[in-house]
Amino acid sequence: MRLIDAGFYVNLIGRDYDAVMDLMRRRHLILGAVFVVIAASAWAENGMDGVIPSLSTAQIVEQMTQRDQARHQALRHYHSLRHYLVEYRGFSADLTAKMDVEANYDIESGKSFQILSQSGSNFLIEKVLKRAVESEKEAAREKGTTALTAEHYRFKLLGSESHNGRPAYILDVEPRVASKFLFRGKIWVDAAEFAVVKMETQPAKSPSFWISKTLILCTNAKTGEFWFPEKLRSETRVRIGGSAVLTIDYGKYEVEAVSAPSL
Repeated sequence: MRLIDAGFYVNLIGRDYDAVMDLMRRRHLILGAVFVVIAASAWAENGMDGVIPSLSTAQIVEQMTQRDQARHQALRHYHSLRHYLVEYRGFSADLTAKMDVEANYDIESGKSFQILSQSGSNFLIEKVLKRAVESEKEAAREKGTTALTAEHYRFKLLGSESHNGRPAYILDVEPRVASKFLFRGKIWVDAAEFAVVKMETQPAKSPSFWISKTLILCTNAKTGEFWFPEKLRSETRVRIGGSAVLTIDYGKYEVEAVSAPSL
């Protein structure tokens, strides 16, 4: 639909001003109605109506905990092929290392990892990539003391916004104790399924004096009825100069469920 151009106005000035104004009003109303329909369609395509429920911080956290437990109990097995990459830029050296890792989870035995290939700096492979895998194993064993629950964190509702076309709550999280497996920062929680879909955090406790700051960005995505890590980017700055960037592409998940989560 075209809007009335300047020439149209010039030809009608002094002849039928009221008719022109009436036509303008009607066309603006039509355009306004069209834009409203387009916006509503965008929400409908995502299965959401755009209205985020008004819940308290405690209610959001309670829903997060219950939904996470239900999904965990319903998951029997998953398999994925991960791609790890670390790049270090410093005063005297630029180093890179890569590693492909097969990741498996089983309801009986937990998580297991197998390194399929590795290349680049041996120092970064041993000190960063392999340690990242070992840290995940250790965190999985300590899940009871590291879960994202009110027992281990203080939460504060900051607001809401759209994430990938879906409404999400934004929460500030602060660990109750300093631990290398806990973090502080912000999380985005899907308003319909109460799954964490995005995290911008830093460790609650620095693993070394030589590390001045670490910033972590992580996104999660849905496979079937379950939510898994999708991508992670961690940038660490070193006190003596330089920085290291670790990225993990978690790949596609093959999932086997015990049953559908009772959400």
